[in-house]
Amino acid sequence: MPHAQTARELHDASARVRDAAQDGWQGVQPFLDYELVRVAGLDLTVGDLASAIFLLVVFFAMSRLVGRALMRYGAREGGNAASVYTVSRVLRYALMFVGFLIALEVAGIPVSKFTVFAGAIGVGLGFGLQAIFNNFLSGLILLFDRSIKIGDFVELESGVHGVVRDIKIRATRISTNDNLNILVPNAEFVSGRVVNWTLLEASRRMRIPFGVAYGADKETVKKAAIEAACEVPFTLAHDGPRGPQVWLVEFGESRLEFQLIVWLNAEATRRPSAVKAAYNWALHTALQRYGIDIPFPQRDLHVRSLFGHEGVEAIAMLSGRVVPEDNEATPDAPLPTPRERAALAENDAQRDVEREIHEDPPVAPAGAGTSPENE
Repeated sequence: MPHAQTARELHDASARVRDAAQDGWQGVQPFLDYELVRVAGLDLTVGDLASAIFLLVVFFAMSRLVGRALMRYGAREGGNAASVYTVSRVLRYALMFVGFLIALEVAGIPVSKFTVFAGAIGVGLGFGLQAIFNNFLSGLILLFDRSIKIGDFVELESGVHGVVRDIKIRATRISTNDNLNILVPNAEFVSGRVVNWTLLEASRRMRIPFGVAYGADKETVKKAAIEAACEVPFTLAHDGPRGPQVWLVEFGESRLEFQLIVWLNAEATRRPSAVKAAYNWALHTALQRYGIDIPFPQRDLHVRSLFGHEGVEAIAMLSGRVVPEDNEATPDAPLPTPRERAALAENDAQRDVEREIHEDPPVAPAGAGTSPENE
C-alpha cells in the first residue's frame, strides 16, 4: 500500500508539471508566433528568429571545437603545423557557412528566395564592404596557396617583418622580434611584394660588411673573420659548401671593404638584426686580437695661428677650452678596470638571440628541400 500511494503521488506531481508546462507554453506561444517581417511571401516570427540565432551559436561553437581538436591532434601526432592550421580554418569556415544556410531555412527564408537580397548585398560590397570582402578572399588564397604559412618569417613591402602567427578572416597577425603584434590586411600579402625568408628552407645566407685599413694582410683578415664566424653559435657550418667565406668586394676611399659570408641556422634566420650585431661584435674582437686596424674617414685641419696663439693653443681656443701648460690632455672619466672590461666584452646581441631562441616555442619546418643561393 505505501508503494502504491507513493506511485500515485508521483503520477499526480508529473501531471501537474505537464499542465504547468502546457500553460506556460500557451502563454509564450503568442509571443513566439508574433510576426516581425512579412514581405515578398516571407514570414519571419520571433520563434523563427530565436531558432535561427540558436543554430548560429551552435554551429559557431562547433566550428571552434573542431578547430581546437584538429590543432591538438596535429600537435600530438607531430604533423605539419601549417597543414593542420589550414585544414582547421577551412573546416571552421565551412561549418559556419552551413550553419548560416540552415539558420536561413529555419527562419523561413529559403535559399532559393535569398536572391531577393542579392542586389542589396552587391551594392554593399561595392561600397562599404569591398575592403572586407577583398581581405576575406585574400585570406582564403593564403590558406590554399600555402606561399605563406604559420611560422614563416616574412618581410612586407612596407618594411614590416616578423613571424606569421595567425591567418584570420580579415587580417594576418605578425609577431616582430621586439614582441610587437601587427595586424596586416590579407590583401597586402596578395597584391604587394612579400619576401618569405623561410619558404623552401629555414636556413639562409647573411653578408656582414666590414672594413680594414690599407696595408693589412688579406690572409690575416680572412683568418680573423673566419674565427669570428666560428665563435658565433648561429653559424650553420664551419666548413664545406656552407662554411664561412670572406670576400674582398671593394677598394674604398680609406679602407679595404670585406664581407663575411655565413649561413645561419633556422632559429637565427628569424632575428637578422640581432644576429648581425652578434657577428659584428665577434668581428671587432677578432680583428683587435690580430692587431688589424678598422679605419674611419679623417680630415686634417691645420691651424697656424688664431688670435695670437699658435699650434695646440690655437686649436684649444677654437674649440672653446683651455689647454694646460704642459699640453697634455686629461681624460674626463677613469678608464675601465680589468674586471669591468671582462664584463663589457660579453656579446650582448649573441646572448639576446640565444635567450629568445630558448624562450620561443618550437616551430614546425616550413618546407622541405633546398634551393641554390643566388649570388
